[in-house]
Amino acid sequence: MSRLIDLHTRFDQSPWLDNVRRDWIRDGEMERWRERGVRGVTSNPTIFQKAISGGDAYDEQFAALLAAGATVEESYWEMVVADIRDTLAVFRPVHEASGGVDGYVSVEVSPLLARSTAETILAARHLDELIDAPNLYIKIPGTAEGLPAIRQVISEGRSVNVTLLFSLERYREVMEAYITGLEACTGDLSSVSSVASFFISRVDSECDKRLEAIGSAEALDLRGRVAVANAQLAYAAFTETFRGPRWDALAARGARVQRPLWASTSTKNPSYPDTLYIDSLIGPNTVNTIPEKTLAEFDDHGTLARTVDADLDAARAVLDRLAAVGVDLTDVTDTLEAEGVASFTASFDDLLAALTEKAAALR
Repeated sequence: MSRLIDLHTRFDQSPWLDNVRRDWIRDGEMERWRERGVRGVTSNPTIFQKAISGGDAYDEQFAALLAAGATVEESYWEMVVADIRDTLAVFRPVHEASGGVDGYVSVEVSPLLARSTAETILAARHLDELIDAPNLYIKIPGTAEGLPAIRQVISEGRSVNVTLLFSLERYREVMEAYITGLEACTGDLSSVSSVASFFISRVDSECDKRLEAIGSAEALDLRGRVAVANAQLAYAAFTETFRGPRWDALAARGARVQRPLWASTSTKNPSYPDTLYIDSLIGPNTVNTIPEKTLAEFDDHGTLARTVDADLDAARAVLDRLAAVGVDLTDVTDTLEAEGVASFTASFDDLLAALTEKAAALR
């Protein structure tokens, strides 16, 4: 039994793969990941930029789409939808065997829409209806503009992966958007599902930079500690939110909790343990979406133990110490959200530029 399987069977955490590649779908690698214990897949514009621009796996379909009169951007979405549909088929058995808990594949609305509520809602509807699969997640950024879109899309009975979450405050707003969306949704709620993607390693990268600029012994001692503490307190907020009379009324209608999903969990600092952001965040009703290299590392030598809520007082103390040395975590998370939106937008622009060049060559 692999550690990935053990992670789920013993600790109720679902390991998901943070990558989609057409060659993996074709050669069976995606199915092999499923057999090793991967229970879902996430994607984003950066992942598709690397996949489509990095080889010739898409050239045949791209050329056919161009010949049929499709624009470069229309062709991009056709290629993405084809990959998502094929990946959904690979993980449909997991979805069915888990009773709809796992087996999801996420596709993100255009990052160009991150600051537009109305356009995000329209794009989410379009993708959900176009792909039309029970194990599809529509990925919507958890920006201020994204909150009403999340609420509306959930109220329509669609399943959502809320992405780009960094702060506890925004995470609480996302959980509220999910719950109010469910309350506005009529009928049986068991087919509606959601995860909230709380980003990890980027928090340490930004905090470490600021702590090193301060340079005191107390500041330097906090390096590599903040991201895990922040996520552990997010888990505490999750357990507090999904209980009590309000939630019980929704659960009676079949509602599922919105599981926290740990994202950005490969370590960026080579001096940190390579499985740090998996080992430290294991616990029930959670997901960890992981790049293939880190998945393989965890499967080889990761530590299996319930850690996500092992010492919440210590997690609170880390954030208190962070404030005491002069690092404003709210400013950190605001910066990271803005950078995240900008990064995905840049990846999308770069991809369209690369596809435009490739289109000229194919023609």
